[in-house]
Amino acid sequence: MTENMIEVIIDSVRVSLMSPQRVILLRERDQDRYLPIWVGPYEAEAISVALQEIEMARPLTHDLLKNVINTFGARILRIEIIALRENIFFGHIVTEIKGEIIKIDSRPSDAIAMAVRAHVPILVDPSVLDSAGIFPEDDIQGEISDDETEASPNDERLSIFEDFFDQLEDEDKKSDEDADSDSDSEPDSTT
Repeated sequence: MTENMIEVIIDSVRVSLMSPQRVILLRERDQDRYLPIWVGPYEAEAISVALQEIEMARPLTHDLLKNVINTFGARILRIEIIALRENIFFGHIVTEIKGEIIKIDSRPSDAIAMAVRAHVPILVDPSVLDSAGIFPEDDIQGEISDDETEASPNDERLSIFEDFFDQLEDEDKKSDEDADSDSDSEPDSTT
């Protein structure tokens, strides 16, 4: 399986100002195709800390896991993002101990945090990049083109993000409505 996989590098960790979610942008090595993966703030912080090589007083969870793997005589060989099903990414931490390859099921965010610490490659199955990868210049061209042009394949892939932002807007409206109704239901004070 490894021979067909595509190596990616971490391009950036992006912060959404509208939600606690973060986006890890993986970029295909020697290409301009990107794979955005939404992660939680703690996973993004774990990746950022390792990327910036910030020394922590005590080991973080991913440092602990790496230390445990090394203590038992295993070593991390690579990280694999193997599938995308129902908008959920699946991954492996691929280790080797005494000549035996062991694949540990992992969320890609945790696997990426391990890859940064172990300085190992991140590989992505081509089907994942084909279904969720984006080319920025194609997306920009799509925004510039007329509304009458037919939908591009990126439209479907980016609909995940549009649905997410729509959901955030709906939650904001509901919060505003709830706040308005709470203020309306407060008893009038008489003096």
